[in-house]
Amino acid sequence: MINKLKRNKLLVMTPGPTEVHEDVLKAMDADATNPDLDLDFYEKYMAVLNKFKKIIKTNNTAYILCGEGILGLEAACSSLIEQGDRILCIANGIFGEGFADFAKMFGADVVVYRGNSKTGIDVIDLEKFLENDSNFKLATVVHCETPSGITNPIKEICKLLSQKRIISIVDAVSSMGGEDIETDAWNIDILLGGSQKCFSAPVGLAPLCISRNALDIIENRKTPIIGYYSNLKVWENWYKDKWFPYTQPIHNIMAFDVALDRCLHKDFISIHKKYAEAVRKAFINSGFDLFPKSHFSNTVTAINLPAGIKFKTLFDELKEKGVLIGGGIGVLKDLIFRIGHMGENCNFEKMMFLFKAMDEVFSKNGVILKSSIAKEFESEFSS
Repeated sequence: MINKLKRNKLLVMTPGPTEVHEDVLKAMDADATNPDLDLDFYEKYMAVLNKFKKIIKTNNTAYILCGEGILGLEAACSSLIEQGDRILCIANGIFGEGFADFAKMFGADVVVYRGNSKTGIDVIDLEKFLENDSNFKLATVVHCETPSGITNPIKEICKLLSQKRIISIVDAVSSMGGEDIETDAWNIDILLGGSQKCFSAPVGLAPLCISRNALDIIENRKTPIIGYYSNLKVWENWYKDKWFPYTQPIHNIMAFDVALDRCLHKDFISIHKKYAEAVRKAFINSGFDLFPKSHFSNTVTAINLPAGIKFKTLFDELKEKGVLIGGGIGVLKDLIFRIGHMGENCNFEKMMFLFKAMDEVFSKNGVILKSSIAKEFESEFSS
């Protein structure tokens, strides 16, 4: 199978970064130009933004920040939060909780609404919470809780926040491109992404979009924004004035352009859903328990580690066979393992190689399965 896939390196089946397709890599061979002086590059940049906006269904302002996805989270907090602002952090997992740390860095008075860590946010319960206290400037929420494989119902959450006149900031780094997102229809104010997950482009870009309401908050701040690189106001009028706030990563943007084309030329969301459902059923039919109880992610599956094997053993022996998987982090460390089925990972041969290797490792370590994971995946995927 390794030879068939033409691989001489590890098969990375983690929840991102994902493997970059050769067509995307070839785009990085494009001739360089000076992005500040070459007016054609401004048109190219705008064209890439328009493809990005088509995928997330928005007419809002969009930018591509030069940095990993975390830059988008920090830029949103830096640009919108002022000292003493009350911020609601909607959390049901490690990344949701982490948003509070970013808000506090910029002086926010943070209130955390905590949901069940094994299910998506309960919108009815959140609504009851907001009936008692909705005096918040902003609210943050993670679309896909990557550490636990849960996709939160941002459609209902952001519409509720909009009704309460609370600006929404959504971390969609590991869902964008793999889950349906209707930015404008769902009243999402700031949507944050990353190039290295479902888009399967090189690490280094943080695409985002921002609503008029959110831009108004930035423009009407009482205090200056701290910092420059994470200051979204510096992007104001970039196209009109033909001026970028800093030198653009030309080759990464060229690669991202091709990666977006690959997403637009097929029903990428349906593909992610098909793989996600087949992966979950394969594990369940083989006798495993999934960590989430509902709101399963299209892009990552978290599975409870069975008795009789430690994660380190599973990880090390799979790596010896040429494949990497993800583990638990934070409170989930050594309790679960995770499979990334996003972007270029949505590939039948890669999945079969992974599951055959897993069958062998579990068997070697005395973990008795109800059925072969590989056979169950093949059956579910073909049905």
